[in-house]
Amino acid sequence: MGYAETFKALSDPVRRDILIMLKEGKMSAGEIAKNFEMTGATVSYHLSQLKKAGLIYESKYKNYIYYELNVSVFEELMLWISQFNGGNKNE
Repeated sequence: MGYAETFKALSDPVRRDILIMLKEGKMSAGEIAKNFEMTGATVSYHLSQLKKAGLIYESKYKNYIYYELNVSVFEELMLWISQFNGGNKNE
């Protein structure tokens, strides 16, 4: 995982909304798209950016592709961020 790609993916509010939706469990692109007023192609673009950053992954079932959170990437990101929670050592 590259932090630059991860933070770039997280910088977009639509992608953050998609991640929040996926907290509840896996969803198809169509189910995700119902929550936005944008074209299916635009939703697909956002999903591809999240996949590229490793934040989500897809699984196929019958004729559908489902997307779900890649929790391990979030855990790695939280570990990285937590290193800044040590306080000021000069105090």
